[in-house]
Amino acid sequence: MPEKAFKIFVVEDDEWYNRLLVHTLSLNPDYEIHSFTNGKDCLANLYLEPDVITLDYRLPDMKGLEVLKQIKEINEDIQFILISEQDDIDVVVTLLRHGAYDYIVKSKDIRERLLNTVSNIRQGSNLKKEIVNLRQEVKKKYSEQTTIIGNSAATQKVYELIEKATRTNITVTITGETGTGKELVAKAIHYNSNRSKQPFVPVNVAAIPKDLIESELFGHEKGSFTGAAFRRIGKFEEANGGTLFLDEMAEMDISLQAKLLRALQEKEIIRIGSNTPVKFDCRIIIATNKDLQEEIKKGNFRQDLYYRLYGLPIELPPLRERGNDVIILAKHFVQLFCKENGMAIKTLTPDASARLLSYSFPGNIRELKSVIELAVTLAEHEEITADHIVLGRGQDLLDDLFSEELSLREYDMRIVRKFLDKYENNIKLVAGKLDIGVATIYRMLKESNVK
Repeated sequence: MPEKAFKIFVVEDDEWYNRLLVHTLSLNPDYEIHSFTNGKDCLANLYLEPDVITLDYRLPDMKGLEVLKQIKEINEDIQFILISEQDDIDVVVTLLRHGAYDYIVKSKDIRERLLNTVSNIRQGSNLKKEIVNLRQEVKKKYSEQTTIIGNSAATQKVYELIEKATRTNITVTITGETGTGKELVAKAIHYNSNRSKQPFVPVNVAAIPKDLIESELFGHEKGSFTGAAFRRIGKFEEANGGTLFLDEMAEMDISLQAKLLRALQEKEIIRIGSNTPVKFDCRIIIATNKDLQEEIKKGNFRQDLYYRLYGLPIELPPLRERGNDVIILAKHFVQLFCKENGMAIKTLTPDASARLLSYSFPGNIRELKSVIELAVTLAEHEEITADHIVLGRGQDLLDDLFSEELSLREYDMRIVRKFLDKYENNIKLVAGKLDIGVATIYRMLKESNVK
């Protein structure tokens, strides 16, 4: 989507000065300029949504202050630069008090002053928009009610524990099968706590090689080992003030567990190659899909570290134990996928819902999301039927289809090709299987230059 033009209204009754201001501002090709000679015309064109208005203090039909007040009541985000022939301090104070951004006296250096002032306004406006967008994105992405969805008793219990966790800085241990949403719960706790404005730093312990995990967590000094060309701070320092999320904690090598225990007890770390302790203050949340007590019995996990980390336990139920949450989540994923791809919202038919409820979802929420995205893509019309729900044996198809990020049209074409290969290019049969017209398949083949 192209960026919205930065619009400026020039309101000046002196014809020569009006042209001067318009010409000066037009030197920046990014500005869209509209000029008026009186306040009435300016007010009548507010539907154009200007970002800045340069306003002559003395207009033929009304004073600049009157125009400013009326417009501020309609849209307080519009910025005003008042321009006048007189340097009257009382007028300046009054205008600034009512929301004017600046007051410029007509003089020989007005061009440079005007361009600098408008540039400063634009930079401030862009920063404000970025902050608003960031806050909205954080709220949308990490609000616990939009990331952890369901009405089952098991889910309500998770809600209650998340709420308790947000009230203090207690260490949290999240357990559950793969795909149940452990990182989402960790983010919900962080972004609803008093640490929400500080970093959330996730570390997948299992994804980091054994010989690099210590450096990853604690950092290292320049020259401390081969390849250490510069000092690097670790995840503990990076998460200072915020939350450190250690995922797949059971996979941490036992030789590092002693150092981790010491760091947690002393609330300080020592970078590799250094003898100087570095204090840290971050909340610890861990997650695992294994039974840590069983890992202790096997000698894979330190008991003292277990007691140090355990804190508040939150066990996430598998999807097969959440009853009708499957349908609630499925509808959520349908809406999300349709919205992201600019599609009309599709609905699940009763037979589609029944098919979802009959399946155990070994991959849990992650698998359900993939199943729904495929179903939406397969459904040619407004309804998603049972035929569009690919389960079990269709997992290979799911993995193949979603192995890379494509456009919706590319996904459609990939599905059609998959079915054509499966049914030996029988277009009529494939059209029936996918519930689309034969002409649609021919059109898609033509568009992709497939004969």
